[in-house]
Amino acid sequence: MDQVIILASFYPKQDKINEAKNIIFSMIEPSRSEEGNKVYNFYEEKDEKNNKIIFHLFEVYNHAKALDFHRNTNYYKDYRLKIVDLLEKPIEVKILNSLNSI
Repeated sequence: MDQVIILASFYPKQDKINEAKNIIFSMIEPSRSEEGNKVYNFYEEKDEKNNKIIFHLFEVYNHAKALDFHRNTNYYKDYRLKIVDLLEKPIEVKILNSLNSI
């Protein structure tokens, strides 16, 4: 099976930036410890044109089963419930396919 690459983008409300950041931070350690997780990195983008902060998670899983496992953990379900009210719009999740794999 091919690895699965995810880019998830979060657009926090101006007054909820730190709360959203802390919720995402809480996902890093447990997600990285999952057997099928290769990468779970958290980034911040400063959109100066619109005076906004955007968060991005870059995730790599060994296969689709590892991603399914991740999405079925209690901490994943809990974070999704908590973060939804802190965002201006729904999380943008993109599944990326590598064009340079061997």
